Amino acid sequence: MGRINTNVQSLIAQRVLTSNQKSLAQSLERLSTGLKISSGKDDPAGLIASENLRSEIKGANQAIANATRADQVINIAEGGLGEVSSLLTELQGLVTSSASTAGISAAERQANQLQVDSILQTIDRIASATSFQGIKLLNGNFDFKTSNVNAGISDYKVNAAKYTGGSLNVDVLVTGSAQQGGMFLSFGASTIDTNTNSQFTIEIGGSVGNRQFTFSSSTSLTNIAGAINTFTSVTGVQATVSGTGIKLASTKFGRSQYASIRVINDGGIASGGQQGLYTLQPTNANAANTLSKVQYSTLGNAKIAFGKDVQATVNGILTTSEGKTARINTDFLDVEVTLGNSAAQTLGPVGTHAFTITGGGADFALGGKVNISSKVSIGIQAVASSMLGNSAIGRLNSLSAGQVNNLATGNTEQAQSIIAESISQVSSLRGRLGAFQSNTVGATIRSLSVAVENSTAAQSVIRDADFATETAGLTRSQILVNASTQVLGLANQSPQAVLGLLQG
Repeated sequence: MGRINTNVQSLIAQRVLTSNQKSLAQSLERLSTGLKISSGKDDPAGLIASENLRSEIKGANQAIANATRADQVINIAEGGLGEVSSLLTELQGLVTSSASTAGISAAERQANQLQVDSILQTIDRIASATSFQGIKLLNGNFDFKTSNVNAGISDYKVNAAKYTGGSLNVDVLVTGSAQQGGMFLSFGASTIDTNTNSQFTIEIGGSVGNRQFTFSSSTSLTNIAGAINTFTSVTGVQATVSGTGIKLASTKFGRSQYASIRVINDGGIASGGQQGLYTLQPTNANAANTLSKVQYSTLGNAKIAFGKDVQATVNGILTTSEGKTARINTDFLDVEVTLGNSAAQTLGPVGTHAFTITGGGADFALGGKVNISSKVSIGIQAVASSMLGNSAIGRLNSLSAGQVNNLATGNTEQAQSIIAESISQVSSLRGRLGAFQSNTVGATIRSLSVAVENSTAAQSVIRDADFATETAGLTRSQILVNASTQVLGLANQSPQAVLGLLQG
């Protein structure tokens, strides 16, 4: 070749040198930053995947922090609840002590009342003082707010609720009525009629215990019912005069409740006519099933009639029930509803809505995405003395001086029932919060930690530089740059050979 103006070999050497220098610069950049992808031009698809993973990792790490914070909040609430539980146990002892009227002086009973008042004040103080960063935890601040509670609802509790919008309607549909365990004793008259010198001896039993009764001829049904009801707290069975007979029924509803009768001596009561024992109609617990008559003389073994739990759905979900109380526990709604007697025995919906949840609850974001699935909401009911107990038996503050269940002049049996219910409520709340810590918070932290590990590993594979590979590439690029530089020098010298033609 004899051309001077265009040195093709030099152009080729320059192109190769530029490429090698670019490769060398890339290796130096990766080794100095530790990243295989520093900008979109390095790997567009890899950059997109890496950024998505980085976002997920950041969200998951914050969710772990949120879960840890939730655990700390619950720990503080548990501390306060533990103290309340201990104080309620002390109340139990004071009430039992004051119930022994023959062995305690008025001064001692008054001293016990002073302790009760002090304990109730302390419970209220704990309820108002237990806080996290100034946020009250046990004063009802994190309880769910409700409105439009139907009259058929005697009590309810919202343990957890997740919903979109400003409110959530809770609908209860009764599909099977709650029933007491009951039976009907017919005597055909307003008094019993036994043989001469014979007595009617029976044993009445219920879920609480048994009691034996003996009645003479001509005893009125009113007196018989009164005698049975005197021991209702011992047996769990109550008696009601109805026409020429007596209805026996468990004091509570549910399949664990029952009424039983065993005839020890029938007293020769006539077996003709209406006299005998009847079961109650399955669709009307206030009426006897006339086809079920059993003579008293054949009741040597106990005859037992069990109650039934209410059957219902809440927002279309089948409930688990006990007595008149129905509950559902799902990821989105955990409610416990206790129906009144009429509502529990009437098939169909309980009003247009049972009640409406309008807000409240303690919300924790335990997922990397901010949506309803990642949100966990739990209700923490107030543990003040005015809130513990229930509307049926009374509230805990009724034990204070001057109130209906005080230790000096009040009903100590009722007071103990209120304390037992309060202990059950606090224990249930502690158990629910403990389950939340262990199963929800603990599992969330563990699962998210594994997700962060795996996502970080995947992100590292995509974005981080492999130093072994890059150092090998660096060495190769250095050699090629040196070689390309020397070749370029030779290529630039080649046109000088053309000068020989001019000299010839």
